[in-house]
Amino acid sequence: MTETRHLLSADLTAQYGSGAPVLQGVRFDIDAGEVLGLVGQSGSGKSTVALSMLRLLGFRGGRQSGRLVFEGVDLLSLREREMRELRGRKIAFVPQSPAAALNPLLRLGTHLQEAWRAHARGEASFDSVLESVSLPHSKEFLSRYPGEISVGQGQRFLIAMGILHKPALLIADEPTSALDVITQAEVLELFRKLNRELRMAILYISHDLLSVASLCHRVAILEKGRLVETGMTEQIFRAPEHEYTRKLVAAIPRHPWTL
Repeated sequence: MTETRHLLSADLTAQYGSGAPVLQGVRFDIDAGEVLGLVGQSGSGKSTVALSMLRLLGFRGGRQSGRLVFEGVDLLSLREREMRELRGRKIAFVPQSPAAALNPLLRLGTHLQEAWRAHARGEASFDSVLESVSLPHSKEFLSRYPGEISVGQGQRFLIAMGILHKPALLIADEPTSALDVITQAEVLELFRKLNRELRMAILYISHDLLSVASLCHRVAILEKGRLVETGMTEQIFRAPEHEYTRKLVAAIPRHPWTL
């Protein structure tokens, strides 16, 4: 029996090769229009969660099992051809590094055209999507190569590609880790805007607790492949219950004038 109450319900176990499980029964839900933060130290399994949700773990030599119900359909039961129809259209992904994600030999306009043609036919105007992420929509900008724009513009461009088909769920994996503080704040405000105006659900994966606190409605804490605590953001930060969560919250830098 499938669940339709939540936009997505996950119960994931994953491993690479014959090694020990990297994820062990990681269970969480995401509702339509919700921003859920997934927090954990490096190596806790956060990126494996994202790859498992996108059914891309096999391309990294891994495999996932369990249950991944999205809009009433268990994605783990779909053929790869069926999954390709959803990936990018219904569930989109924003990686952390423009340099790693964008082909340096393709112009920005070509990146957008290829992303569009993956799920739609005919020509498209990209003015509105670029405007929504505060990027120029001129021919001059679209004729640039990825190496000719700043890191902040590159991250905004990745978000533009992610929201091109107005997905129900956007997975953002450490999207601000390569940005300076001011650009981080701008990108976080952009996610708030997209969530507010498009009612787009977001899984925000990060080790940066301050950004999670400012953006997310709920927070899920991942430790060594296990989900140890989930709750409303205020509860997690004001009254964490699990010892690991308490350690994370206690490690948040405090300014001298707030001590």
